[in-house]
Amino acid sequence: MSDQQQAHHVLSTLDTARTQLYHYTTIVIAGMGFFTDAYDLFCISLVTKLIGRLYYTIPGSSSPGTLPPNVAAAVSGVAIVGTLMGQLFFGWLGDKMGRKKVYGLTLMMMVMFSVASGLSFGHSPRFVMGTLCFCRFWLGFGIGGDYPLSATIMSEYSNKKTRGSFIAAVFAMQGIGILFAGFVTIATASIFKHFFPAPPYKVDPVASLPSEADYVWRIILMFGAIPAMLTYYWRLKMPETPRYTALVAQNAAQAAQDMSKVLQVEITTEQATINGSRTDAQFGLFSAEFLRRHGKHLLGTTSTWLLLDIAFYSQNLFQKDIFSAIGWIPKGSTMSALDEVFKIARAQTLIALCGTVPGYWVTVALIDKIGRWWIQIIGFLMMTVFMLALAFPYKHWTTPGHQIGFVIMYGLTFFFANFGPNSTTFIVPAEIFPARLRSTCHGISAAAGKVGAIIGSFGFLYLAQNQDLTKTDHGYPPGIGVQNSLFVLAVCNSVGLIMTFFVPEPKGKSLEELSGENETNERCTHCNQTPPV
Repeated sequence: MSDQQQAHHVLSTLDTARTQLYHYTTIVIAGMGFFTDAYDLFCISLVTKLIGRLYYTIPGSSSPGTLPPNVAAAVSGVAIVGTLMGQLFFGWLGDKMGRKKVYGLTLMMMVMFSVASGLSFGHSPRFVMGTLCFCRFWLGFGIGGDYPLSATIMSEYSNKKTRGSFIAAVFAMQGIGILFAGFVTIATASIFKHFFPAPPYKVDPVASLPSEADYVWRIILMFGAIPAMLTYYWRLKMPETPRYTALVAQNAAQAAQDMSKVLQVEITTEQATINGSRTDAQFGLFSAEFLRRHGKHLLGTTSTWLLLDIAFYSQNLFQKDIFSAIGWIPKGSTMSALDEVFKIARAQTLIALCGTVPGYWVTVALIDKIGRWWIQIIGFLMMTVFMLALAFPYKHWTTPGHQIGFVIMYGLTFFFANFGPNSTTFIVPAEIFPARLRSTCHGISAAAGKVGAIIGSFGFLYLAQNQDLTKTDHGYPPGIGVQNSLFVLAVCNSVGLIMTFFVPEPKGKSLEELSGENETNERCTHCNQTPPV
């Protein structure tokens, strides 16, 4: 066996290994983290109206209390800000210390601050909201670490034939988490409604908000700690990924040993030899060599994730406002506090069940057949089409009798977000960058997405307000309305489609082939000429 063959035997064995039980175990371990991520990030949108009623109702007012604009923006967005910072920090740390060493830390943070989010110091709105925002920031920080680490771990353990579907399956647990948040909220609201029945607000403002309702939002937020705790032990037991050990830690023998523990493969000591990377191969993130090799790729992954999340988080976090605008959820004054929670959760769960979750799993089924690039193109294109189909005849959709049609069209935008860029923007950055920078670059790409999420969350909160000041939510200035907001989201999706042309197609290729690491070794072995990119 030549030196070059010895150098890549461990990794080629990993690429061609048959699908085994440990692959599915890794999907479950990493996937439960994403289940928790989605639950924690999106359950807040189910209870913000309840929190507004509990802490900001004005005695004698004709309508229930709502969160002031600055408080609503903070409660909805602070976890996303924490996620952004966690993605950058843990992405970098995952490349410096290894994926395994920091993987358990992120999950422990999620458990601790899920529980803490349901607690508060004092009873005044200021202290309750302050505690909630503090805890959700650090909850988001832990969630942020899960993005680059889960994606990188799954990609580095997978074989090249099914790598896309495995990473997609991890991410698809996000859809199950969103769905589970809806089910937990529906169940919790139903139980409290049964034991503490209350009239609509317009009938009796005080009785419509039983004091026990304060437990509802706390239970829902704290419930997110349970699935995270269930997988904590297994995260600690996972070995480091063979690719990190072999390519970054430069310990091929340990990589082979770790592979043998979890996968049914045997590699001899001679075969485990991996030549040390030459100094000229160790270009940094801010080097001209990285810019030449991967600058265009990083531009593609960051821009498409940013544009996708502007639309995706606007839809997810504030779909309750859209349902209210088209009359699918009645006005707050016609319901008790618990009725409102129940109906918001029911509407969002229906969208998740019919559009969000199927989109994820169709991606799992097809991504290794038709490729990442085409799925992303199709997704952005169809999201643009359906956004425009909602926006142009918006007045038609809001007239009585047509709301169900609006909900179906709105659900299709979720389907093509998830059978599209919401999945592929997560998958591709874990495949196309060098092992020593893979987690960092995924974290940067994901953080760009969270910049988009912040724009979508904060921007849509104001933009979607009615243009008539008398019809805006309490405390909000006039916006451009839901119709014009949909036009803005359609533009974001169309630009995302264009930026997809900067992203390569990873289907059927090894990680080393995609990152150029095999080209570096080829250069070392032969005439010391720079290989083409």
